[in-house]
Amino acid sequence: MRGSATDRDRAAGPRRIRRTSGVLGSAALLLPLLGAAPAEAQPAAQTSARALQSAFASAAAQYHVPPSVLLGVSYLQSRWDAHGGAPSVTGGYGPMHLTDARTALADAPPHHSEGTEDARGDSARVPLHPRTELPESSALPARLRTLPRAAELTGMPAERLRTDPAANVAGGAALLAAAQKDLGEPLSADPAHWYGAVARFSGADDGATAAAYANDVYDVLRTGEERTTDAGQQIALAPQPGLAPDTGQLTRTGLRTRKAAATECPQTVSCEWIPAPYEEFGEGDYGNHDLGDRPASQSIRYIVIHDTEGAWEGVLNLVRDPSYVSWNYTLRSTDGHIAQHVKAKDVAWHSGNWYVNAKSIGLEHEGFLANPDAWYTEAMYRSSARLVAYLAKKYGIPLDRQHILGHDTVPGPTGSTIPGMHTDPGPYWDWRHYFELLGRPLEPGAGGNGGLVTIRPDYATNQPVYTGCAAAGRPCAAHGSSEVRLYSDHDEKSALIKDIGLGTIPTTDVNDLSSRVSTGQQYAVADRYGDWTAIWYLGQKAWFKDPKKNPAAVPASGRVVTPKAPLTSVPVYGRAYPEASAYPTGVPAQTLSPLPYRLLKDQKYVVGDELPGEYFYAVTFATGSHRVVTGKDLYYEIQFGHRVAFVRAADVRVEQSGG
Repeated sequence: MRGSATDRDRAAGPRRIRRTSGVLGSAALLLPLLGAAPAEAQPAAQTSARALQSAFASAAAQYHVPPSVLLGVSYLQSRWDAHGGAPSVTGGYGPMHLTDARTALADAPPHHSEGTEDARGDSARVPLHPRTELPESSALPARLRTLPRAAELTGMPAERLRTDPAANVAGGAALLAAAQKDLGEPLSADPAHWYGAVARFSGADDGATAAAYANDVYDVLRTGEERTTDAGQQIALAPQPGLAPDTGQLTRTGLRTRKAAATECPQTVSCEWIPAPYEEFGEGDYGNHDLGDRPASQSIRYIVIHDTEGAWEGVLNLVRDPSYVSWNYTLRSTDGHIAQHVKAKDVAWHSGNWYVNAKSIGLEHEGFLANPDAWYTEAMYRSSARLVAYLAKKYGIPLDRQHILGHDTVPGPTGSTIPGMHTDPGPYWDWRHYFELLGRPLEPGAGGNGGLVTIRPDYATNQPVYTGCAAAGRPCAAHGSSEVRLYSDHDEKSALIKDIGLGTIPTTDVNDLSSRVSTGQQYAVADRYGDWTAIWYLGQKAWFKDPKKNPAAVPASGRVVTPKAPLTSVPVYGRAYPEASAYPTGVPAQTLSPLPYRLLKDQKYVVGDELPGEYFYAVTFATGSHRVVTGKDLYYEIQFGHRVAFVRAADVRVEQSGG
């Protein structure tokens, strides 16, 4: 979606400090876990870099919580980042993600109620532009107000818990200790005895979600972690490979049992069934999805990553509204809990492109695109990655950026729809970390002669200037980003690359995709000059800064397409529809409408898929008339600009890059 320019962090405390990141060297593992050496015996810079590690030690000692438990919980909440005192998407603050939603969160427009994108994306039906209003929140659940509780337990002011990382860690320790006492468990030094308290800390109100969260924490404890945080703090958690928690404590937490029946989720996540309605309104109108028979009738080739632009409870009300639109899953930020709404066999209305909808599964993540400080929790990233890996394996979906799409990379189905297409999850979604969690890290795929590059900046230190987060034209807060800016020449003073499909002058607005590439996307190299690399992009040579000491991309190789001789250019499409002769009687042939771009001679674009033209005809509530039309003409999906696109196989030649 397009993120709205509203200031959601007015009461969020100090703005984000400039990030630094990296992985600690092996020498760090030789240090005592919690910095036992006296501060005066260490260089000042070294002491400062370990201040947060010492804060974990102090809080653990004060509240009698095992240090490793405190560190493990914090890692799952925030990866130990402080985020400059700014709140997460659900109003969580600091390394322990203590929630204070009333202070942090403001109203936001619902996902599909903003902009001009037709979520269904099918020209065979009247465009659907839902305007359902997000209901006002009732009393906030306990998981969204843990910071006031921590203030009560510690005696510290809420503002200090929001802005002071050490105080925030102490608040988290106090909450863990209180949970342990409530369960009637001793304040044991053995991490194995804290499973129930960790489950309670998740804020989940059911045992399955709490257990999934606790299991993640104990996985972290077993494997260990080390990293440098956004504030330059060096944190290490030594591995405990033999740690076996007392999972029986879960039965004593009093958490309710949630029925996961009917869900299509892996056992490693918590999932519930909250169905989207399939209802008829009369006069041929119905909502809010289509019944299908996938993958028997047509393959599932894409998973689309969205953010909700709204909070969990309100978003769930929307997907249950038959007059609204639909998606397959929603993921909660605080604990990674998942709700499924539409079966994989059926077609949800979520991407704004009917061809993509018919061949995809849509995942909504609780979040806000245009609030750079509204960070996503590690719990949600991990839960999402497990769900995507499960779905990808089940339906044979490749784990790459031409199949795991952002909503912002779904093409407009026709030229007129391009300006209204949504832009979520936006530049602040950490694609590099996400693919690491998927088990497909974005590694270099070739030497310097592969002919392609995979975009892969360092997320934390890559901080392009964006505008429009709080108000039009106003600079956004400095923040790590997955995206790299493109220029018309090897000079940052040169013009930004223009997207003729948008018909506007390119800007640095957070929603303007004209001149941006995203982590994991692959492009053919067009030229190099010093610290700059040029790629083929939207029919143009586009430059990005790519210094050897801090590269924005890594080498890659693979298949590319270029126009067949003697063609000097070929059309580009936003959907892969069959040829007219493939449509049976009773199914109107869909127009092959090219986008306002051309793939030009000597230019090359990376191939993601070879597939036949396909159209799912579903314009009635009764399913008897539904048809999947498959043509003989083949298409290639290509990475054409920021969004993917399609070209007819008959128009292009496929070759190996670097050849």
